[in-house]
Amino acid sequence: MSNKTTVILAAMMGLGLAGTAMAEITKPECVAPAKPGGGFDLTCRVVQTGMEAMLPRALEVTFMPGGIGAVAFNEFNTSRTDDPNALVAFSTGSILNLLVGKYGEYSLDDARWLAGAGVDYGAVIVKADSPFQTLADLMAAMSADPTSVVLGAGGSVGSQDWMKAALIAKAAGADPKAMRYAAFDGGGEALAGLLGGAIQVYTGDMAEMAAHLDGSLRILAALSEERLPAPYAEVPTAKEQGVDAVWPIMRGYYLGKNVSDADYATWVAMFTTAHADAGFQKVQAEKGLFPLPLAGAAFDAAVRAQADTLKTLAVEAGLMPAN
Repeated sequence: MSNKTTVILAAMMGLGLAGTAMAEITKPECVAPAKPGGGFDLTCRVVQTGMEAMLPRALEVTFMPGGIGAVAFNEFNTSRTDDPNALVAFSTGSILNLLVGKYGEYSLDDARWLAGAGVDYGAVIVKADSPFQTLADLMAAMSADPTSVVLGAGGSVGSQDWMKAALIAKAAGADPKAMRYAAFDGGGEALAGLLGGAIQVYTGDMAEMAAHLDGSLRILAALSEERLPAPYAEVPTAKEQGVDAVWPIMRGYYLGKNVSDADYATWVAMFTTAHADAGFQKVQAEKGLFPLPLAGAAFDAAVRAQADTLKTLAVEAGLMPAN
């Protein structure tokens, strides 16, 4: 028995799963449902690097852009419903899109919610040479004329990133429906749009900024309750600048809805071990994420709890009916 198998088996015994036939993950894959460079890519890199020693071979990251997760969700509800090897990266925004119908008629029950990659937070980002030196500068401009600022992110109207932009617009006293918003297919494309001048403000995520702390961008605000630790300790929150905007982001993985209990249990055991591993935690931190040590039933419950919160916000924003 290989060392990797021993580690997995030990974890399963600790979870009371030793009686379940242990499935074998032969061709591990993580599907990032967007183009390279954004949050889904980052989420896949966490498992690719952080769980490298536990997997039988190098995990392959594949990209499946389209509808900010819709194409991938459909793929894993049609031709790959029982694929035991493939994880799909998702975030809070994916749950919101699912709830408001951007993934069609699918529901939360059409995936097996597996495990957390980490917690992220929204961010308000501009180029380093932007005239908006502070969040107050941006708020003043939007208050005077909401159409004078072009915002954008990796999601269409009603998506998670649009909701973050809407929070900023609303705090500035502007009608979110009146703001100029450009939708991109993923965070990597949106960042390219910011750097290329297609948009002036990117309402993205803090973790995406871990690879861009070279001075080319400026984070006007973190959408967290309190200041985050290094490398973001110098970034003020929106709240401390007088703007009541907070947006936590769950990042994690799901499997096809028909993946067997044995395969699901194998992945749950590996993630349970990984979450407690210093090497995984190091990769998590390097990617700008904070711990979310949940897997299996506990993670499924967390996803459903967040969905309940998002439903309330979506109703308030007019994205879905109250019932």
